[in-house]
Amino acid sequence: MTQFDELKNKQQKEAIEFLTLYKNENALPQNWLNDRLDEIKKTGEFIPTTEELTFGAKAAWRNSNRCIGRLFWNSLQVFDERQLNTEEEIYKALLRHIEYATNDGKIRPTITVFKPNSVRIWNYQLIRYAGYETEQGIIGDPDSIKLTKICEQLGWKGERTPFDVLPLVIQIGERQPVFFEIPKENVLEVSIRHPRYEELSKLNLKWYGVPIVSNMKLSVGGIEFQAAPFNGWYMGTEIGARNFADVNRYNLLPAVAEIMGLDTKSNMTLWKDRALVELNLAVLQSFKEDGVSIVDHHTAAQQFKLFEQQEEGANRQATGNWAWLIPPVSPATTHIFHKPIENLIKKPNYFYQKTPF
Repeated sequence: MTQFDELKNKQQKEAIEFLTLYKNENALPQNWLNDRLDEIKKTGEFIPTTEELTFGAKAAWRNSNRCIGRLFWNSLQVFDERQLNTEEEIYKALLRHIEYATNDGKIRPTITVFKPNSVRIWNYQLIRYAGYETEQGIIGDPDSIKLTKICEQLGWKGERTPFDVLPLVIQIGERQPVFFEIPKENVLEVSIRHPRYEELSKLNLKWYGVPIVSNMKLSVGGIEFQAAPFNGWYMGTEIGARNFADVNRYNLLPAVAEIMGLDTKSNMTLWKDRALVELNLAVLQSFKEDGVSIVDHHTAAQQFKLFEQQEEGANRQATGNWAWLIPPVSPATTHIFHKPIENLIKKPNYFYQKTPF
């Protein structure tokens, strides 16, 4: 048996497993499955219908072990854009995704699926801030430095502020990647302020409202869709405890501590903890005041408990990656911290893939 035959057999096996799951969860008769498999046998290829792809994308969210927000998996809006063939068409589809998902702040879980084995989106998220290395230090997001340099090599020029939105970088097949600017009116941003520490506003912080992950692939029935950007809404700690607070990101805890007048000379004062809580509060309050969907980590944990109960009621095992499910702030205050959960990988699912650059 050749390597190609082994790969083909594996894909066929996954296709059968997926279609069986689809049949069972949609209460379809056995003859539907038999007819569908006969159809695939005749063509020699499994091409999911839009309905099958929609189910697969939703089930992939349900199976995403690192996601605490899976209670809402069945609400995912799926846009099937596999028919698109040009960078311009894909760019316009991505703008449609951003607009639909943003929904004036009432964020809608959304995924857009493009042709497999053809389209790649180079961005980590559709909306992300640039990072620049300068003689005075890093401006912007240090995590974006590499992609920012590539965008500049392609001809893009940012304003070199801490919050420049990177362009979309799209590649089809072996063609050269092409960049497209995201119009400013398409990017909903929230200015971060604090209800008590008014000086925090002087840091001129802001963050984009919709986290649209675009560097993961969707695996459905043995087919891998390398371009399938998807989003829910933010859990506050993703911004306040990671993007803003991590030392290898915006590293803002010292600045917040100074505004609060905290003693930073000793760890015993717990200045990092106090600054972290207030920074997270600022994020949550700012999003809420602006009418942009967001969830705090305590509510998210309660929602995950409902998801576990939902899965148990459907005779499915709720799986998860414990290290990712516990929030980065006060994890011991959630039920997740105190119970084991099996990190069993099930398909359909979303997987990280090798970066194209």
